[in-house]
Amino acid sequence: SDLPEKKMVFKGLVANEEDMNKLMLTPRIYYPLPGGSALITFEKAEVAQRIIELKEHIVELSCWEELEDLDQCRIQVQAAPLDILLPSALEIRLTQSSRTILVSDLPSLDIAEETLLDKLELFFSKTKNGGSEVESREFLDDSGQVVLTFAQDGVAELLIERGYIQVPIVGGKYKVKISPRMNGDITNLQLQPSRCPRTVLLSGIPDVLAEESMKDTLEIHFQKASRGGGEVDALAYVPAGRTGVAVLVEDTQG
Repeated sequence: SDLPEKKMVFKGLVANEEDMNKLMLTPRIYYPLPGGSALITFEKAEVAQRIIELKEHIVELSCWEELEDLDQCRIQVQAAPLDILLPSALEIRLTQSSRTILVSDLPSLDIAEETLLDKLELFFSKTKNGGSEVESREFLDDSGQVVLTFAQDGVAELLIERGYIQVPIVGGKYKVKISPRMNGDITNLQLQPSRCPRTVLLSGIPDVLAEESMKDTLEIHFQKASRGGGEVDALAYVPAGRTGVAVLVEDTQG
């Protein structure tokens, strides 16, 4: 099916979305940054457009004490738009695992993950509890849920039909939810080019200042209206000789 067009922006940090009990596809693009480059996101798209149109920028360096050669008091950097590929159409085939269950609504207890996994395996490995031999177990850090895989077919299906089960854990009994574990395979993925309207890619940055000093210098320069700049929302800089990866998420601002 067709996906709506998305505007993307580099924000530096990504906040985890709460579980909404529904399938949500949120674009998250990993963009490689070569050494001597920077990504800068402005609060307004028109500022980014001005910076891109100017192409060449002369940046004055303010940290004189770090420079061995005073002729390096200015640097020239190039500004270009940030173009990425975004999914425009996506098809996923979902299949339910016949031997695996997803255990959720687990209590928040001050115990180690391995202890919790041991308690769950002990409980669900007993036939009187509707279980069977547990082949593997896994704690999902991002959701706080546990995946249990049984050695026999049919066990998972019967547990899923029950929905909720009382499980003894460290002296108490807790009602946990049993759900099917779904596996997804992408059967069709189509991409289309997209431009980040508020983000600019800077290149050609020489390694003449310490990393933090260069970040501050770039941000100060590109915040000046007299230089065609404006308020900076986020900035990432990768010194020459190194590489980095920027994370881009959906731009909900513009």
